[in-house]
Amino acid sequence: MSDTDPNAPLLVLPLHDRHAAAGARFAPFSGWDMPLQYTGIVQEHEAVRTHAGIFDVTHMGRVALRGARAGEVIRSITTADVTTLKPGQAHYSLYCNEGGGIDDDVFVYCLAADHWLIVHNAGNATADAARVAAAVEGATDVTMRDLGEATVMLAVQGPAAAAAIRTVLGFDLEGVPVRGCREMEWNDSRLIFGRTGYTGEDGGEVIVDLERGAALWDAFLAAGVTPVGLGARDTLRLEAALPLHGHEITPETNPFDAGLGWAVSLDDGAPFTGRDALVRLKAEPRTRRLACVRLAERGVLRAEYVVHDPAKPETPAVGMLTSGAFSPTLQAGIGMAYLPPALTEPGTPLAVDIRGRNVPAEVVRRPFYKRAG
Repeated sequence: MSDTDPNAPLLVLPLHDRHAAAGARFAPFSGWDMPLQYTGIVQEHEAVRTHAGIFDVTHMGRVALRGARAGEVIRSITTADVTTLKPGQAHYSLYCNEGGGIDDDVFVYCLAADHWLIVHNAGNATADAARVAAAVEGATDVTMRDLGEATVMLAVQGPAAAAAIRTVLGFDLEGVPVRGCREMEWNDSRLIFGRTGYTGEDGGEVIVDLERGAALWDAFLAAGVTPVGLGARDTLRLEAALPLHGHEITPETNPFDAGLGWAVSLDDGAPFTGRDALVRLKAEPRTRRLACVRLAERGVLRAEYVVHDPAKPETPAVGMLTSGAFSPTLQAGIGMAYLPPALTEPGTPLAVDIRGRNVPAEVVRRPFYKRAG
């Protein structure tokens, strides 16, 4: 569950004035006043797919751990065996509860043998930082620093992201492996770069201190990168079939139903929160699986739309969309839903209830969109 207080004043991004100057329209998200769009969601979406876009993702939580046993501490609270990471590597992982449900999904970066970074979802940032701090308390040789208020985090994504990164940061993206990371000097400061993102495109995410955040933003815009808001970020991640916390993944959802079993390491025997439940859940037959759904005719899908099996029109609904949108790239309504395993094969016909009308749809292969190469 999110730890965001709905009654608390919205947090303001350090670069709020930059976004306002770029024409941003703002909206609340996870306790933050976030840019929803600048010139328009479709235009920004297409800019990322065809050229390059920049997102301000400073709302995400960020904690750094230092110490020889930092990797072991992180392993004690995450599902993936991050202790196998070498300096310069990163990996997707999960925080699970004792029942095996997903409390949050995270990215873990090994910058050096004794220097690690974890990026959390914004709505869970406080709870996640507390989770890490509690784990660090039991390791006297490991320290944690919350970077959330001390840094700016920007994501640059798209086919032209490599050229923009070369211009602004001065290195070739090809020199960093996919899901790789590095720490470097930029404008007399330390900067963290990860070849990661949330759009299905290549590019990277950059963390820099507050004093240089505006200069970094300005430099990428000068390099021809388009500002992109949360609206396009959601359609881009949905086309790539990337899960969103609170939608595809929740404290009641286990990794195996969500297709995230690859982020769960059980063979090493290391204890971590939820391990016993995950061992049991992995052995059980699946009763549902996350599937990609595409409308057979033009229309827009939304979260919580009900899904039916057209072969059995008199039976109850077989599922509900966890996310939905109109795909600018595919020019079709797309969404994701948990369905009975027998209905998750690509090509399976479905029907989605859109305002009382059962609209034909079908299951398609995941993801909806995959970049060339």
